[in-house]
Amino acid sequence: MIFGITGTPGTGKKSVAPMVAEMLKVPCLGLNDLARSLGLVRGKSGDVDVGKLRSTLRRSLPKDAVVYGHLLPYALDPRAVGKVVVLRCEPETLKERLRARGYEPRKIVEDVEAELIGVVSSDAFDAFGKEKTREVDTSRTRPGEAAARVAQAIVSSPAPSPRIDWTLDYDTGEKLRFLLSVAG
Repeated sequence: MIFGITGTPGTGKKSVAPMVAEMLKVPCLGLNDLARSLGLVRGKSGDVDVGKLRSTLRRSLPKDAVVYGHLLPYALDPRAVGKVVVLRCEPETLKERLRARGYEPRKIVEDVEAELIGVVSSDAFDAFGKEKTREVDTSRTRPGEAAARVAQAIVSSPAPSPRIDWTLDYDTGEKLRFLLSVAG
């Protein structure tokens, strides 16, 4: 069975996915690495030809694997997936993680805004449905703890929990301006 892990850049996919794959005793496949190896990354922008990536996955996806990447909702056929876990991270924490990675200020604001409004999460729920999709908050967890939570979300079938909504924490213009400022 195919299990997916997705989320906004900086939420922990690259750290967590290999651990989850090891726990489940299946191979691990990173969509960004696959796209690069296939020459599907366009120029300096780093955009991926998602159509070709989707086509490649349709033809060559292993029977069992953990597949991860922020492009998962756009590149993976929903019929091929057993469960998908969206890694979420509190926006201020995410901002600090991206800064520490040396992201450009414009990219930090773009990714923090996407996490704030749940772009990847919404797209995952739209693509895979609420029965297959779960969210795990990685804001204050170490990768091993987050991996254990993800593995649990994959193997158990509890009723879907309430979706994470960061917008409730940023309910004033002042909080939003600080979060989305390049300087803040």
